[in-house]
Amino acid sequence: MAEEHPCQTPEGHRLCVNNCGFLGSSATMNLCSNCYGDLCLKNQQQASMKSTVESSLSAASPPSSEIQSISKSTITPVLEICAAELQIPAAEEQQPPQRPNRCTVCRKRVGLTGFMCRCGTTFCGTHRYPEVHGCTFDFKSAGREEIAKANPLVVAAKLQKI
Repeated sequence: MAEEHPCQTPEGHRLCVNNCGFLGSSATMNLCSNCYGDLCLKNQQQASMKSTVESSLSAASPPSSEIQSISKSTITPVLEICAAELQIPAAEEQQPPQRPNRCTVCRKRVGLTGFMCRCGTTFCGTHRYPEVHGCTFDFKSAGREEIAKANPLVVAAKLQKI
């Protein structure tokens, strides 16, 4: 019986050429599957780079005589047309309406914590309630309108009597 030593590999198996510790095969040039995949990927990338470089070099650049033939008189009107199309409307029109930053009752500065009432004015924390600032908004009629919109009148179809 043949004795096998743990340090030696069987005759059919060889270690990877890259010394990564895995077993390679003759079908993959004595490389393991990981190293062989990396090699194939590297070759593929080199081939694609080579083809892109060749295609970019083979692309014909315009002769210098054609570039000189284009005069400034033809370029200037095109630039003016493009600039006219890209004009931005006045900045004043784009600004959103600015909220007042003071309470209308006590003139206290409110900043971002101001409360907008339904009557359209801004109030501080103490004057935010409608009873306190004497609100002119009609809450009853607004509530009735909302209820009327949310609950339309349901009319059943009439049955014909026999």
